[in-house]
Amino acid sequence: MASPPEASNGQDQKQYSAVDSKDVPASDSASAAEGSGSEEEFDDPSKNPFQDPEAAAYWKNIYDNAQYECRHVFDPTLTWTEQEEKRLVRKTDLRICLWACIMFFALQVDRGNLQQALADNMLDDLGMNTNDYNYGQVVFLISFLLAELPSQLVSKKIGPDRWIPMQMVLWSVVAISQCALKNRTTFLVTRAFLGMLEGGFIPDIVLWLSYFYTSRELPIRLSYFWTSYSTTGIVTSLLAFALLRLRGVSGWAGWRWLFLVEGLVTLIIGLASFFMMPASVVQTKTWFRPKGWFTDREVAVMVNRVLRDDPSKGDLHNRAPITPRRLWEVLKDYDLWPLYIIGFICYLPTGPVNTYLTLTLRSLGFNPFNTNLLTIPPTIVHIVSMLLVTRLSEYLNERTYVAMTQAVWTVPGLLALRFWPGVINNAWGTYALIVVILSYPYTYAIQVAWVSKNANNVGTRAVAAAIYNICVQLGSVCYSFIYQDKDKPYYRSGNTTLVALNFVSVFAYLATKAYYVWRNKQKEKMWSAMSKEEQEKYIKTTDVKGPKRLDFRLAH
Repeated sequence: MASPPEASNGQDQKQYSAVDSKDVPASDSASAAEGSGSEEEFDDPSKNPFQDPEAAAYWKNIYDNAQYECRHVFDPTLTWTEQEEKRLVRKTDLRICLWACIMFFALQVDRGNLQQALADNMLDDLGMNTNDYNYGQVVFLISFLLAELPSQLVSKKIGPDRWIPMQMVLWSVVAISQCALKNRTTFLVTRAFLGMLEGGFIPDIVLWLSYFYTSRELPIRLSYFWTSYSTTGIVTSLLAFALLRLRGVSGWAGWRWLFLVEGLVTLIIGLASFFMMPASVVQTKTWFRPKGWFTDREVAVMVNRVLRDDPSKGDLHNRAPITPRRLWEVLKDYDLWPLYIIGFICYLPTGPVNTYLTLTLRSLGFNPFNTNLLTIPPTIVHIVSMLLVTRLSEYLNERTYVAMTQAVWTVPGLLALRFWPGVINNAWGTYALIVVILSYPYTYAIQVAWVSKNANNVGTRAVAAAIYNICVQLGSVCYSFIYQDKDKPYYRSGNTTLVALNFVSVFAYLATKAYYVWRNKQKEKMWSAMSKEEQEKYIKTTDVKGPKRLDFRLAH
C-alpha cells in the first residue's frame, strides 16, 4: 500500500520524523523525554504522515490485518531527537549492515575467485580454452538468474534470516568441491550449482536491510555492501598471491588449494549467519541472545522512523508469501520497466573488460603472481569512486544524472581501448588504460535502492528487486559472448561493441528521467482534479498497489 500523498512525493523525506511535543499526550511526552535525556525534541509535525488521526487509524488497521510483526510498537505520537537517531543508526550499522557486508564478502569470494584461478593456468590444466570459460560463465549466469525469483519467493515465505544462511552453507560445499575438478564437464556442473545456490542472494539481502533503514539511508548502506564486494577482490588477490604458490604441494595445482581454502572461509561465515541475522527489529531476542540488541525504546524508534519514511513497509508480514496474482501484478507494472532496462544495459560496457582482466594481463606478459597483485589498484579507486558517487546522490537527492556518471566515465577509456595503437605493444600503457576504465563509479547501490523506493510496497519490493537483478544477470550473459577466442588478444570487434553499448546506456538513463518526470506530471494532474473527499476515499478504498497509485510520485 502507498502512503498518503504528503509522504509520497518524488523527493525523499528527511530520515528523522517527529511530532510536536505539545500534540503528544502527557504520558507519551514524559516517556519521550525520559528516553532522550535533556536533548531537545524535533518540532516538525509535517514529517509525520500519521499526524492525522484518521491516517493513523487507517494504517493501524492495515498493519493489524497484515499481522505486521512490528505492529505492537507502532506509535504515531512517539518523538525522538536527531542525536538519538544518529546513535541508533550507528548501532544498527554495527549490528546489521556490518554483517551484511561480511556475508557479501563470502558471496564474492566464491563467485569471483575463478579469475584468480585462471591466472594459475587452470584452463590448460583442465584442457579448456577461453570459449569453454565463456560457456562456464554463461552456465553460471543463466543458473543464477533462473534462481533469482524463486529464491526471493522462498525468502519472503520463510524469511531472509533463515534462507540466506542456508544458501551460504550449500554454495560453500559446492565451492569447496571445485578443488577436485577434472575436466570441462565437471567445471560446467559446478558452475551451474553455484549459480543456482547463489542466485537471489543480493535481492534477499536488500529486502532484509530495508526492514532496518529508511529509503534515504539504504543507498549508503548498499554502497558499504558493495564496498565489501570490491574489498573482497583485494583480499582474494592477496590470498591468491600466497595460495597459488602452493602449486605442487600434495601434487595439487595452486588453484585447487585456492578453491579449498576460500570455500572453507565462506562455509564458516555461512554457519555463523544463522546466529547473526535477526528476522526484524523486534526479533533480536532469542535463546542464544536473551537480552537482544536493542532496548525497548530503541526498538520503538527504529520501527516508527522506518514507517514514517515509508508506511507501506508494514503492509505485509515478513513471513508472508507472495501470491501468484501479486507476482503477476508486479511483472506487468510498466513503471518499473525503465529501471529493469537500465539494469540490463548499464553494466554491459565494462563487464568483459573486468571479466577478462587476468587473462588480458597474462597476454600482456605479466606472470601469474604479479597479475593478481595488479588487479588491486583499480579495485581501490573503484571503492572510493563508488562511495563518493553514492554520497553525492544522497546529498543532491538525485538518482538519474548521478547514476549516469558510470556510463560517462567509461566512454573515453573504451574509445582508447578500441582505437589506441599502443594497445598492441605497450603493456603498462594498456594496463593503465584498463585501470582507468575499471575505476568507474559503480552505481548499483543507487539503482537497487531506486528500485526499492519506486516499488512502494513490501510485496512489490521483494519481487522487483529480484527482477532487477535478473536483468543485470541477463546483461552479464550477453557480455560473456562479446569477447571471442578468434578476436584475442586485442578484441577489436568486441571493444567496438562495448563503445556502442556505452552510448546506448547514456540514452537509457536520459529516457528514464524523462519518463518519470512525465508520469509524475500525469498523476499529479489526475490527483489535483479530485476533491479532498475523493482523495481521502481513494487512499482508504483503492486496491491499487505499488507505483501505479495516484498518490505516489516516482523518484528520479
